[in-house]
Amino acid sequence: MLALSRTASISGSRRLYSSTRAPLKSSADVRATKTVADAAKPAAEAAGKEAVVGESFAKRNPFAFQATIATGKTMAADLMTQVMAEGKSFDEIDWQRNGIFVIFGFAYLGGFQYWLMITKYRQWFPTMDRFAKLSFADKLKDTAGILDAAKMVVFDIVVHLPVMYFPAYYTVKELVGGSSWNPADWVKDGLTKYSKNMKEDLTAMIQLWGPSDCIQFVLPLHVRLPFRHFVSFFWTAYVSFTRGSIEEEQPTSITTTALEITGTPVEES
Repeated sequence: MLALSRTASISGSRRLYSSTRAPLKSSADVRATKTVADAAKPAAEAAGKEAVVGESFAKRNPFAFQATIATGKTMAADLMTQVMAEGKSFDEIDWQRNGIFVIFGFAYLGGFQYWLMITKYRQWFPTMDRFAKLSFADKLKDTAGILDAAKMVVFDIVVHLPVMYFPAYYTVKELVGGSSWNPADWVKDGLTKYSKNMKEDLTAMIQLWGPSDCIQFVLPLHVRLPFRHFVSFFWTAYVSFTRGSIEEEQPTSITTTALEITGTPVEES
């Protein structure tokens, strides 16, 4: 009887020990887990901050990023053309001509073009955002997205570049390098020069921007305009070399004026 009582007592003690040990062990595990979590928290916060930074300035500030690239790129492309292609020294650089590209790069390429290709394209081509986020394999299966991307290419080549880009460039060129302060003259003289160069300009434009647009309009949105500005660096160098020089107006001599008015040559003393 005494033995049975001892056995029951020992068995009860073991159960009590086990029941108290389990909560203690559980509490220790919780404290250990919390300690690890607390230790990992700063690292996680730092990783989160790095992820935001890693998300890139381009993603967080797409307009400012591409506008900065557009302005710097056009300025650099013209300077490179003047120094390397035309052989000018730093003292011989035509800063007035360079100013054309700075103004055009910031106002048109960085401002208007962003409004057109992001804000307006988003309205005109409703699949743009969704299509841009897809993987390349999924893009190939998205018929509506491919159709809208093709429309963007056609709009750029047929409407934007010939009807907006070139007239704007030639107008800005007259603004910076022309002799008149009348905006109507800037537009008139600019369009006159554009009409003379139209065939050559449009041929070069199609050869470069046709293939380039086919790549651009399948890229993620925040990469599209930086990619365009990269391609545009070489395009701007071409435009600078072929269309950048500011033509000097030739003074009209008395002899020429008399000949135009009377039809009779006048001898110069």
